[in-house]
Amino acid sequence: MRIGITGTYSSGKTLTSVALSYYLGLPRTQARTMREILPDAVPGKDLEQCTPAEIINLIVTRHIERVVYEEKLSPSFVSDGCSLQEWIYGSVRVLFGINPNDSIHLNPGEHVPLTPELIFFKDVMGELGKIYKRHVKRSFDVFIHLPNELPLSKDGHRPVNEHFRTSSDELLKGTLEELALPYYIVGGTIEQRLDKISEILNIKPVIPAREAVEKATRIYNELIL
Repeated sequence: MRIGITGTYSSGKTLTSVALSYYLGLPRTQARTMREILPDAVPGKDLEQCTPAEIINLIVTRHIERVVYEEKLSPSFVSDGCSLQEWIYGSVRVLFGINPNDSIHLNPGEHVPLTPELIFFKDVMGELGKIYKRHVKRSFDVFIHLPNELPLSKDGHRPVNEHFRTSSDELLKGTLEELALPYYIVGGTIEQRLDKISEILNIKPVIPAREAVEKATRIYNELIL
């Protein structure tokens, strides 16, 4: 079974996907994060400094890496997100600007002006969306969506804010519905998530939930260093 763990920023996708991999005895996809790709794709810049063209570079690079790992691990894997995440990451920037931190002052429902640059960026993201949607629809069997219930991480690596995060979550769920892909919203602690996912998917755990979380936490702490 090809399982995608989706959710917006700071929803716990990575820790949940690592723990679920241990819990169900399934391999986990390991495409690099944007932060890890950045030094190769756009040397000398952080995400806040990237131009629209450079953002597209990062989005396409991560999609390609996802496709490679998904193909290697099929027909069974747990994925930390999916290519829809990258497309949404770019698409929501049309609403809040290439650097969303610059629009943090906006009220709910307000968007930045559509400049010629953003209009072109929007068109490009629209075409990429067609590609990514086709890929995801044929490459996954089910999605577990984590609700937007945790505080936004202040790690300094992601130029996002609460408006950006909420809009991303809404677009992601709407896209899963548009594609008629089965998804289940699962919240709670990591152990509670694992038990619920096992029940939903009717897959018997191979180790106790607590042990899976302990193993995943050690791996996760190494990933974020």
